[in-house]
Amino acid sequence: MRATPRFEDVEVGLELPPLVKGPLTTAHLMRWSASMENWHKIHYDRTFAQEHDHLPDLLINGSFKQQFVLQFLKDWAGPKGWPWKSSFQFRAMNKVGETLTVWGRVTGKREMKGYGLVDIDTGVTNEHGVESTPGKAVVVLPYRDGPALPYPFVAEAGA
Repeated sequence: MRATPRFEDVEVGLELPPLVKGPLTTAHLMRWSASMENWHKIHYDRTFAQEHDHLPDLLINGSFKQQFVLQFLKDWAGPKGWPWKSSFQFRAMNKVGETLTVWGRVTGKREMKGYGLVDIDTGVTNEHGVESTPGKAVVVLPYRDGPALPYPFVAEAGA
């Protein structure tokens, strides 16, 4: 696990190290579907997906892509940071066999109660550059000489 970045060291415009997943197989999709108890056949039954729902192939679960983004944020935040808020939009389908890359870019910084809040644009693209899952997140980081973040991090409403 990498060290936690400190709020003072993060600059607007910073590109976070990408997280690459895949190529994703039917086994990946089946295991994720089982863990989430999502038994919609479009994630594991190719014949059903193509003939019944007229899809090009098996689809990668939206919740799987959400988990990739949160893993990406937690990996970047390190053991002393906290992915606090996230939102996503599903704008394109991702299919079995694709390799997905999660990306992030710092878009803002602000302070709250002695902690640093980092605004991040996020997204998930496939190997063809198709953006399927744009989003936004807020990660809480400690100051270099500041107190540790409480676990879990709870902030005032509206922050």
